[in-house]
Amino acid sequence: MAESQTSNRAQAIGPARPDGRLRRVVFAAAALAIAVPLGLIMLYRFINPPLSTLMAGRLLTGGSVSQTWVPLEKMSPHLVAAVVANEDARICKHWGVDWNAVEEAIDEAEETGKQPRGASTIPMQVAKNLFLWPQRSYVRKAIEIPMAYSLNALWPKRRIVEIYLNIAEWAPGVYGAEAAARHHFGKSSTAITKREAALLAAALPNPYVRHAGRAGPKTRRLARHIERRTAKSPPYLPCIAPR
Repeated sequence: MAESQTSNRAQAIGPARPDGRLRRVVFAAAALAIAVPLGLIMLYRFINPPLSTLMAGRLLTGGSVSQTWVPLEKMSPHLVAAVVANEDARICKHWGVDWNAVEEAIDEAEETGKQPRGASTIPMQVAKNLFLWPQRSYVRKAIEIPMAYSLNALWPKRRIVEIYLNIAEWAPGVYGAEAAARHHFGKSSTAITKREAALLAAALPNPYVRHAGRAGPKTRRLARHIERRTAKSPPYLPCIAPR
């Protein structure tokens, strides 16, 4: 009798529904996708990241990677100033995403009929270079924006700039300011001049086309513009100045 009742209850309950297992798997994957990057963000506040996803992708496809980590205080202040001025001049004023720059890019695209230019801040570029993938997509941007806010909340701006300058790609397979300075100018990033810093900053948005060491007319013209901009500003903005 007891066995019959147990059997009836088992039949009533039945096996676990597949959609329930699927939901649990999806929730577990989503939790892991959030927890792992968040844990790495907290870790990289104090420990230099050994590798970025861009570097890992290059290695997995058989390419080589050149990178030497250098603390921000050992880099030429001219290089820091030039890159920040060209990539994210309002870094001290936003919380990870510069919505004013986004609005300006959209307005410019509407006026010219061209694709919107990039309005990525340095925190957004760190999120992309360190954790995500290079191909543009709405999915990547949807992940990149909250990740940039997380970086801004958990890291000082100075740390964000330091990591960016150490993982940014300045030529195929050449990552970070030190490797870039040696590749393009045959010297340490400590010894980079104002002109060389401007050339490196000008090449940074498109290092596969622009070559800082053998700059073409367009890159030289952009470098002159960056050099004029940095001449009017201090070497370090307040939020990234040494303490």
